Amino acid sequence: MFARWRAAGLILPAILTIVTLPVLIGLGNWQWHRLAWKEDLIAKVKERSVAEPVSYPEALSRYVKTGDVEYLHVRISGTFDNSQEHHLYAPKTSSQGWHVYTLLRPAGGLPPVFVNRGWVSDDLKDPAKRAEGQIEGPVTVTGLVRLPEHRGWFAIDPDYAANRWYWRDLEAMRWGAKGPPSPLQFSAEKVQAYAPFSIDADATPENPGGWPKGGTTEVNISNPHLQYVVTWFAFAVILAAIFTVFARQRLQALDSRKPEV
Repeated sequence: MFARWRAAGLILPAILTIVTLPVLIGLGNWQWHRLAWKEDLIAKVKERSVAEPVSYPEALSRYVKTGDVEYLHVRISGTFDNSQEHHLYAPKTSSQGWHVYTLLRPAGGLPPVFVNRGWVSDDLKDPAKRAEGQIEGPVTVTGLVRLPEHRGWFAIDPDYAANRWYWRDLEAMRWGAKGPPSPLQFSAEKVQAYAPFSIDADATPENPGGWPKGGTTEVNISNPHLQYVVTWFAFAVILAAIFTVFARQRLQALDSRKPEV
């Protein structure tokens, strides 16, 4: 059989097929496990987003213990530091706009946390144009915990002078262009630690004057893994079918060239 396959020129195609098939099947199997993981994640996010809010200290405790706090529904009371307001670029199809991140200083001396209070159009970026929404005094906020984003390959650097941000960089929002202090300065100056996450405020209750508009969190997580599963397994089936047809044709052609006895 080996000699016959060699004469038909099938040895190299057979080796390539044998090597490639497990790779395609392995990729399909990997995407199958990714599909299960993503389905669990989506279910958890949906459950958390509508669950009864936990306290801010509970959210901090969970972060320290497991780090698993993304989209956790949380309630926090404190006072907004409106001097620490930052604008994250968030265009819509209808108009240019920004998410308004304001530092909230919790009651009881807990770590301050940035709150995404909601969206404003470009013409309302200036806080003076929505003065009614610049809340003074104690407030209670409910919203979803969001961890810092990792910078993408093509992310734009923040414009510190114009207070414009293009990705959720909480460290830069806190420290500005100068960056964080050294560990020695941190200790000597008794700098207060900030929360390692931000909070996206719920849509209700509305802010005074209607701006910013809360409820900006999008919990629609894409799940294309089933398509990937079908694609990789389909490639494996197609490869096996192509090699089978190719091998049969080459062997038939070889047999047709043999002289009749």
